Amino acid sequence: MNIQDRREISREYFSRERLAEHHFRSFNAFLNRGMQEVVDEKATIETDIGDKEGEEPVYVELGDVRVVTPRVREADGSEELLYPQEARLRNITYAAPVFMEMAIIKGGEEEEERVVDQTETKIGRMPVMVGSDKCNIAGFTREELIDIGEDPADPGGYFIVNGSERVLMTSEDLAPNKILAETDTKYGDTIEVAKTFSQRRGYRALVLVERTRDGLLEVSFPSVSGSINFVTLIRALGLESDEEIVHRVSEDPEIVKFMLENLEAAEVQSTEEAIEELGKRVASGQGKNYQLKRANYVIDRYLLPHLHEDGVEEEDVRINKAYYLCRMAEACFELALDRRDADDKDHYANKRLKVSGDLMKDLFRTALNKLARDVKYQLERANMRNRQLSVSTVVRSDVLTERLEHPIATGNWVGGRSGVSQLVDRTDYMGVLSHLRRLRSPLSRSQPHFEARDLHATQWGRICPSETPEGPNCGLVKNFAQAMELSQNVEDEQGLKQELAAMGVSGIPGIESIDQQPADD
Repeated sequence: MNIQDRREISREYFSRERLAEHHFRSFNAFLNRGMQEVVDEKATIETDIGDKEGEEPVYVELGDVRVVTPRVREADGSEELLYPQEARLRNITYAAPVFMEMAIIKGGEEEEERVVDQTETKIGRMPVMVGSDKCNIAGFTREELIDIGEDPADPGGYFIVNGSERVLMTSEDLAPNKILAETDTKYGDTIEVAKTFSQRRGYRALVLVERTRDGLLEVSFPSVSGSINFVTLIRALGLESDEEIVHRVSEDPEIVKFMLENLEAAEVQSTEEAIEELGKRVASGQGKNYQLKRANYVIDRYLLPHLHEDGVEEEDVRINKAYYLCRMAEACFELALDRRDADDKDHYANKRLKVSGDLMKDLFRTALNKLARDVKYQLERANMRNRQLSVSTVVRSDVLTERLEHPIATGNWVGGRSGVSQLVDRTDYMGVLSHLRRLRSPLSRSQPHFEARDLHATQWGRICPSETPEGPNCGLVKNFAQAMELSQNVEDEQGLKQELAAMGVSGIPGIESIDQQPADD
């Protein structure tokens, strides 16, 4: 390959679109699928109308959501297309109206349901990424960009809020829904811990299985103070017999011996006793019926939420949770017996990156919940005053708009995170490119975190080994390597394994019986 060919390839690869492509792909996926997924999760807005005797219940059904291209409302009431340069010069937000189908439905299961009002209404405005599919300059030629005052070399990938250019920082975090085993020092003793960050629909719960110095297993998860005996929780989930519990953990004789110690120390022998014991922990001092109700709610809502699937029976979900906890227990015992090494938290296979679309999805979910609460309040108030219920009067579009624009303008994100959005570094062109390809760690810069700051072997080809700031952020703020490609929305892991196996790739865990075909040359 001669030098001219190399230059052509390099020029093509490092084009204007590719330098911030991971931001574009992520944000476009959010607009095309992510927003609708969040709306489908919510599905309906319940109200307290109908609690009184003789009153028909009322609720709101949510439908399709769509975003148009950025617009600006002028003083005379007209709406015009808005371009990024105009938003910068006028100190306004480069945002597009968001429309959603909403239907107010009266009547419940006993009465005949009927639609009171159904329409597509404007629910607010969403900041649009410059250069994304919904951007007004998407697909413009160099000459057209120059004509409207845009810089044809500008890479895009950022938002304009109140005239300021704000880029969402790619966030690095531990992989959710994955078992990580490690040793920990607690009260002067070294114990084995298996943990997983169980994540579903924006909710993230840390579940821990610890092997204490006595060799007994304990489980910790949100909404339960302290730890719960492992066998008690497994029996509460529906696995009762000693034999089934032991074999679900492992067939290894050494691990079986450890499990028999746990079973001997168990205080409960049946599912009913286990639920009662759990109820005493989560609702101490309350009546027995409330304790049982609370115990069932806690294990269904807060324990391993990622195993919930729509349409799956609750008993099957609980059994799956029991099997998952058994796998975590096996990881603890394997670590104690030196059958496996502790998982490396700094290994890039154990990390995931949140790009613009993922961050906007979290933000939109919070904003939609706030809008739903406001719609509920407006409906109940209109009903009390005997006013006609209509979608257009109960939806206040500034509620959603404020919840979307304010975090991008300040950088204070949902979940208590700060510094998520930053002013684009316009020192020079390379500064812009560097800022768009930067990622940050959630770890505190005031702590040493020596291992997290070190250059890890798995960063080769992914993270630049030299571009990181001096001082307290060293090693915590990093930049992508030049030719890095970021895979996104790869959720169907099983399907991917099947594809690889069909191509002749052998030794894939989780694929047992499959007709392997030789890969095509």
